[in-house]
Amino acid sequence: MTSTSRFCMAASAAICLVFAAGCRYLRQDMADQPKNRPLSPSEFFPDGRSERPLVENTVAHGAIAEDELFVPKDSDKFPLPVNQELLERGEERYRIFCTPCHGLQGDGNGMVAVRGMKHPPTYHQDRLRQVPNGYIYDVITNGFGQMLGYSAQVPPRDRWAIIAYLRALQLSRNAKAADLPAELREKLKQSGGPSAAKPGSEPKPQRGSTKDSTGGSI
Repeated sequence: MTSTSRFCMAASAAICLVFAAGCRYLRQDMADQPKNRPLSPSEFFPDGRSERPLVENTVAHGAIAEDELFVPKDSDKFPLPVNQELLERGEERYRIFCTPCHGLQGDGNGMVAVRGMKHPPTYHQDRLRQVPNGYIYDVITNGFGQMLGYSAQVPPRDRWAIIAYLRALQLSRNAKAADLPAELREKLKQSGGPSAAKPGSEPKPQRGSTKDSTGGSI
């Protein structure tokens, strides 16, 4: 090895050492941010913990409202009064968050499913007509199957509004004429609807509905 080669190697090694020593300071701003990771120790607080306990006699923002509207998964309780305002709010939220997969009629023919993703089951099948309200609330909150949870996008009150509208959708496909108010039965009779002649009969299912599916979401 010539003296020139030795000199080049020594110079290269010296340059590498200089850069290696300066990397710590070059990367400080973004790569090595001065922060505490979850549950990491900290010298800033006397107890040495970076995670701080809750302040006494305080409640996290939103926790009380969440607790008031929470029901167990197997409960059929509905914690809000069902009125026209709640149904209209539920329809609005349903159209925004649910129709891409479940479709406007709740039959699983949303545009996302039509364009290739797995069809969710129709809401009008017996299994989903009979599940308790708490089950639907849990699915909206935490997700199920391919469906992700919507707790971040849909607050608790709006989840119940969606459930109220969903129950109205189910009833629209499976209600009997005898269950309708008198004025609506009269309108149905005047329009010559299929159930007008037999008040106790069930309406025929609409064409174009999909077969029940076991995959997807609720």
